[in-house]
Formats: sequence, C-alpha cells, structure tokens
Amino acid sequence: MSLSLLRSAVLCLCFLMVACSDSPPLAPLPQGATILAFGDSLTRGTGAPPEQSYPAHLARLTGFEVINAGVPGEVSAEGLARLPEVLQQAQPDLIVLCHGGNDILRSLDKATMLNNLQAMIDIARDSYIPVVLVAVPKRSLLLRAEPVYQQLADINSLPLQASVVADVLGDSELRSDRVHPNGAGYQIIAEAVYQLLQDSGAI
Repeated sequence: MSLSLLRSAVLCLCFLMVACSDSPPLAPLPQGATILAFGDSLTRGTGAPPEQSYPAHLARLTGFEVINAGVPGEVSAEGLARLPEVLQQAQPDLIVLCHGGNDILRSLDKATMLNNLQAMIDIARDSYIPVVLVAVPKRSLLLRAEPVYQQLADINSLPLQASVVADVLGDSELRSDRVHPNGAGYQIIAEAVYQLLQDSGAI
C-alpha cells in the first residue's frame, strides 16, 4: 500500500472513531426512506463527478434514496428561502443539513447565519422531519469547525458531525481546491455521516 493510500485509510478510521457516539437519538428510518442532503457546493459535490458527491456515496452506504439538494454559491439566507419548496417536493424522512460555508467565506454576520440555520431546523421540525447537522470550518489557519454548529446542535439536541469537513479540507490529498473535497474526500464525509446515523439510531 502506498503512503498516500495508507494515510487516507488512517484518516478515514480516525474520522469514524471520533464520530459522536453519544449523539441524540433519532427514530429508525423506515424501509425505503428518503434522505434529503441540503446545502451548497459541498453537498452538490463541486470538485468531483456527480457519482462521487457525498450524497451519492451516502446513498450507496445506506441503500436509501438520497436527494442531492446542494446549490453552489448559496448563502444561508438563500437556502432558507429555498428549503420549503424543496421539502414539499422531496417529502424526505430525514435531512442532512450542511450549510453556511459561503456565509463564512464571505465573512457575513455569524448571528444572522445562526438564525437562518435555526429557521431551517424549525421548518423541518414543523414538518416532523428530523435533522442531522454537518459542520463546516471557520476561517482560520488551523481548520476547526465553526462554533455556530455546536451551538445549534446543543440548543436543538441534534446529532452533529463536527469534524470531518474540516479534517478533509485540511488534507491536500483529499481536496480538489482550497474549499472543496475531491471524490475520496467526499467518500470520507459520507462515511462519517453514515456512522453518525448509525450512532443516533436512524439506521
């Protein structure tokens, strides 16, 4: 095994080990469930072919339909405006919410971003749709999750995958550019989300 492959394997194992094992519980998803992956370019899979996006990898891991509702360049205010129609069309059993990265890149107001994400969570819950959060990193020399996501997870008792996006983007072999993973990186993100769903009891 090459050094790069070994490194990726070790990283993958580490990400799975740090997945939150005491995640707030979710009801098991029904057979034939639909998962909605809602977000921006990280969800769309920018930097990799469509079949290597994290929603595509997650569909293969779970055996469920995973709808990719990622819009590159979208900020949280635009995502909030878009979500109700997407929910009406998709009728999902669960939402994986990974949004806000463009707010952070553009240095938009963090309190507004938090409020927009909270409003998305409220819209989903008003429709009795459980939400899982995936954090994106804040702008800093050492990539770490933006604290807004932990705040939202704590306030709403939501399962949170806090570290995997930051860890993937911190490894040049797992990204296609400065802010997007490559196919291998998206696979690691999907595996971490899959582990989180298992830990929370959804699957």
